[in-house]
Amino acid sequence: MATMLRKRFLVSFLRLTRVWNLLILALSQYFTAAMLISTANVFDVRFFLLVTSTCMIAAAGYIINDYYDVKIDLVNKPERVVIGQGITRRYAILLHTVLSISGVAIGVFLDWRIGLINFVSAFLLWWYSNDLKRQPFIGNLVVAILTALSIMIVDTLYKTGNYLIFIYASFAFFITLIREIIKDMEDLKGDNTFGCRTLPIIWGLRKTKLLIYSIIFLFSLTVLAFNLFFVRLPLYYFIPFLFIPLLWLLFSLIRADTKKDFAWLSSFCKVILLLGVLSMAFV
Repeated sequence: MATMLRKRFLVSFLRLTRVWNLLILALSQYFTAAMLISTANVFDVRFFLLVTSTCMIAAAGYIINDYYDVKIDLVNKPERVVIGQGITRRYAILLHTVLSISGVAIGVFLDWRIGLINFVSAFLLWWYSNDLKRQPFIGNLVVAILTALSIMIVDTLYKTGNYLIFIYASFAFFITLIREIIKDMEDLKGDNTFGCRTLPIIWGLRKTKLLIYSIIFLFSLTVLAFNLFFVRLPLYYFIPFLFIPLLWLLFSLIRADTKKDFAWLSSFCKVILLLGVLSMAFV
């Protein structure tokens, strides 16, 4: 019986902390350090601690987000609700606190700047879950900034000033911003039921789509500008890893009008993000 309970708790914990998202986060940081700086960094203990601290902060963010969103998630994604079922609310808060403090402490041990970034990230994730995600755009922007920081923090450890790291951080920012707005479109029903004021609720789906089209256009221009003025990469590098996926996202978004459509687009944004990470191997 005790073994079954432990197994159930472990499975619930992995679901609650979005283990696959954490693996993508860790992979992004390892590729950044190995492909854009030096392959020797893969075996650097200090870098391993950095990745661990970042994943701890992110995991704590997922936990506190689900803690505050139990009622909304019961409407939007009832099959994914963990808190109150696999893990009690008390344990969820305890896990969030332990992971947040541990992530900040490891950051301080590595460098006070990393500790500060981890502290601000943990605070913003709590604020996002408690309030910002229910406001138009600001919550989406915060998550996008934090995703970009997860790439930039690698250079905080190694202090290389590599332009490519900034370019990939910008890539992560734009794709995450697009995905977060699409997720709000997917969760429209539950968010509206509980008084959230996300962009799809106050603007409607059509105007929200127009904003995403504008972000995709700005994103493309930003990438081309970076490539023109800072780091010159061949066009064939961008076509398979960025422009074709973005065009597919754009055309799919034009046709999308159901919760299932938006759920697929949200997952596809993850694929684009993963392609971006893998493209580091070809830089």
